[in-house]
Amino acid sequence: MKQLDDLLTRIQALQEELETLYREHREDLARRRLELADNFLRHQRRYKIGLFSYLRRTRLLVALTAPVVYLGWIPFVLMDLFVTTYQAICFPVYRIRKVRRSDYMVFDRSELPYLNLIEKFNCLYCSYGNGVAAYTREVAARTEQYWCPIKHARRIHQAHGRYPHFFDYGDGEAFRAGLERLRRQYEQDEAPKTEHTARKAD
Repeated sequence: MKQLDDLLTRIQALQEELETLYREHREDLARRRLELADNFLRHQRRYKIGLFSYLRRTRLLVALTAPVVYLGWIPFVLMDLFVTTYQAICFPVYRIRKVRRSDYMVFDRSELPYLNLIEKFNCLYCSYGNGVAAYTREVAARTEQYWCPIKHARRIHQAHGRYPHFFDYGDGEAFRAGLERLRRQYEQDEAPKTEHTARKAD
């Protein structure tokens, strides 16, 4: 388990380093935009495609599928409402820290001057859909950690970040001994420790 703990620690450190690089890149871009605002906007607008040209280049089959794509607004909005209501009612009872919805809803691409109106709307739609999916995933992950933090017998693709801290499949002793401890970690920190690490801390 020590090797797994070390690997998880390294992954977390790399994720934090990546976030730092992203933040520095965004700050650098913001500084350059302020320094060269006019030139920057003129340069970016050179890459904008007008609505008429954009529609003329669009394949007929792509245009015909648009209504199907945009119907996704309905399940996304319903899921957003359900997840927000669910955690508002249930998480306080379970003493689980609520997921901040605003962390997953980012709508900054509409500011890009090289996008036309349709492209900005598409970016808004994709940002919302993927934001709702990520928001739902984290709420579901915290729920799973509370009720059933057990790994599957088979490998699953793209498991959420809390999954590596779950108890091994078939290890009933660890599950019964550590379930309440894992639940209480919601009140201590955002990133739960493994049962192995928690035992060492005792």
